[in-house]
Parts: sequence; structure tokens; C-alpha cells
Amino acid sequence: MVAVLFIVFVVCLALGVPVAFSLGLSSLVYFMGTGMSLYMFAQRFFAGLNSFTLLCIPGFVLCGSLMNQGDLTSKLIGFVNKIVGHITGGLAIANVGVSMLFAGISGTALADTVSVGGVLIPAMKKEGYDADFSCAVTAASSCIGPIIPPSVPMIIAATQCNLSVSKMFMAGIIPGILMGIGMIFVAYFISKKRSYPKQEKMASLKEILREAKDSIFALLMVVLILGTIWGGICTPTEASVLAVLYGIIVGMFVYKTLDLKGLLKCLKDCVVSSSAIMVLVGLANVFAYILTKEQIPQMVANAMLSLTTNKFVILLLINILLLFVGMFMETIAAILILFPVLLGVVTTVGVDPMQFGVLCVLNLVIGLCTPPVGVCLFAATNIGETKLTRVIRELVPFVALNILVLLLVTFVPAITVGFSNLVMGAG
Repeated sequence: MVAVLFIVFVVCLALGVPVAFSLGLSSLVYFMGTGMSLYMFAQRFFAGLNSFTLLCIPGFVLCGSLMNQGDLTSKLIGFVNKIVGHITGGLAIANVGVSMLFAGISGTALADTVSVGGVLIPAMKKEGYDADFSCAVTAASSCIGPIIPPSVPMIIAATQCNLSVSKMFMAGIIPGILMGIGMIFVAYFISKKRSYPKQEKMASLKEILREAKDSIFALLMVVLILGTIWGGICTPTEASVLAVLYGIIVGMFVYKTLDLKGLLKCLKDCVVSSSAIMVLVGLANVFAYILTKEQIPQMVANAMLSLTTNKFVILLLINILLLFVGMFMETIAAILILFPVLLGVVTTVGVDPMQFGVLCVLNLVIGLCTPPVGVCLFAATNIGETKLTRVIRELVPFVALNILVLLLVTFVPAITVGFSNLVMGAG
């Protein structure tokens, strides 16, 4: 029946059935074929959702919506542009900088692409940047979203294997910063080579402070989320609730850009996005239960360890696998299916689970801006109203930079586990 399970799953995917329902249908066929009680199906589905930590997913999704609806995103863009606008390619650099700040709020790459790209791609085109380059910068920098905390994929990975979400968040900070700094240099050198525009003069300190004053409440949301988690004051779930409350107060009573109609729209979008994720999590838990019952993780571990026991070779093989999977499968679905299986392999050869969590997420988010299923790539291309093939060509140096950071995460545990242990303790 295991063969039937995988055949049904692959056929459903090939027919265009959403991943969540592909997992559910294949699991249902297995249960019926083996004569197992469907009560167990329902129990495993509920068990996958019965986690306090998962409550932070709708919280961080709603934070991102409130940022957009409350016009906090444009204030962040204005602040960053005042600082770097006088540099050649200033808007491209601002694009990356805002993505790094927005990553500390929403935890999702697509939200970053749509919100930041919706403002900056038209602005970059108007200033004289090529549309293809503008889309490429936006799609590539949005991949920072799931790396710098909070991160919805990391929440999923950690809860699947009973790992500390807070420690995994901290493990993602340095890789996320490295990605951002690297992309800033790539954007600068390309802009310099093509003589892209810049502001005529550097903004004065007074102008920067005025823009900082206008965007201070948006910046404080990043501090609120990361500071409370970092300081051990709140769990990620509690931090997400505080951030939502803060976002509503700032949007409605400080900036006064969020009204009741806008709030209801944010809540509706949050329910739609979060429910889709939760159904996927529940059905993936049923699928994972079957894999565990059939000892598939042990079989995969034994197969890989029979080839080599060198942890770096194993990590390279897993990197290749995950990069390939990320090109064809949605990030959260891939984590739910593969992370628990592969974690058993890497821990056998001495890889820290936190390091592997960041490595796994980084591999898969690179796929968000690569064809054929790169949702951020398609979203940015649609906003820029340009051709996909040209945007892909512009993405090459940014993807190469992300792969370089991936290799650092693979071979230098100090930038993930070391920083996490320094901040949160090694316990």
C-alpha cells in the first residue's frame, strides 16, 4: 500500500490537485486500502493542528496585512530611501533594505513581494530602471522574508519535530542579514554598471530624522516582535498577538490610515491564508503518520548512510534534493513532507537540528524566485508587466548569491547554531 500511497499522491499533483488535497486523498486511499479506521484519520488530522505555537501563523500573517492596509510599508520605504537614495541604484538598495525590515514582521515571502513590489516596482520603472531588473530585485529580496524572524516556514518545521521556534528564529538572523547585505552589493554593482539613477544630493540629517519620525511606529513593530522573543519576554505566539494589537492601534489611531472596512479586509485575508496553511498542516500530519508507521524515514536514512557517513557529503546531497524540490513544490508543503524524514538522517551524522532547519528553509525559499513554480517570481513579473524570461535572466546573480549563503550555512554552523546559542543559551 505504500506504493499506492505515493502513486496516488504523484498522480494528483500531476493533475493539478492542490498539494493539501493530494496529501489527503492519498492518505485516505491508504487508510481504506489497509482497513484502518477513519476515526484515526480524523485524530491524526486534529493532532497536527493541536499546537499552541501554530497560533502565531495567523498572527504574523495578519501583521503583514495590517502593515499594507495601514500604509506602514510605504513609510518604511520612504525612510530607507532617504538614507540610501543618493547612492547609485538607491531605489534598488532600498528595495532590499525594506524587504529586510518587512521580513521582521510578516514572515512570508509572497506578502513581501506583493506589498513592497506593489510600491517600488512602478517607482523604479518611473525613475528609469529596467522593468526586468526591478522585478528581479523584488523577487530575490523577498526570499529574505522566511529567513529573518518571524518565519512561517520555520514555525512549521519546528513544530513538526518539537524543536524550539525561538531558537530557530535566532538561528536565521545572521543568514538573513548576509543575504540582504549580499543583495545590496549585487544591486549596487549592477546599477553602477548600467548607470541607473540616484537622487541629486544626499538627504540632510534633518530630512532623515523627519522621515524617521514619520516611520518610527512602523520600525517599532520590528523591535516589538524580535525584542520580545529575543529577550525571552514572550513566546512567538504571544509576540504575534502583541504585534497585531500594536498594528491595529497604530493604523487606526496614530497614522489613521486603517479604518473598520480595512480592518475587516485584513481579517478576511488572514482567515483565507491561515486556513489554507492549517488544512495543509493537518493533512500533512496524516501523511507523515503513515510514513512513520511504514518506517519510511528509517529506510531513507539507511539508504543515504549506506552511500556515505560524511556529514558534509550528506548535506550537499540534501541541498541538491531540496533545491530541486523547491523548484516544483510550495515551501510549506515540502517542509511538512521532507523535513521530519531528512532530520533523522542529518542528526545521525551529528548535524544540529537548528542548523538544518535554517538550511532546509533557505533551500526551499530559493525556489520561490525560480521557475517553474516560483510564486514570488510570477507575482513580481505581473506587477512589473514584463516578460518572465527576461526577469529570470536578471535573477541569476541574486540566486547565485543566495546559494553562496546556503553553502555558508551548510559548512559554517557558527552563523546559525553559534548565534542562536549565544542569544538563547545552549540548553
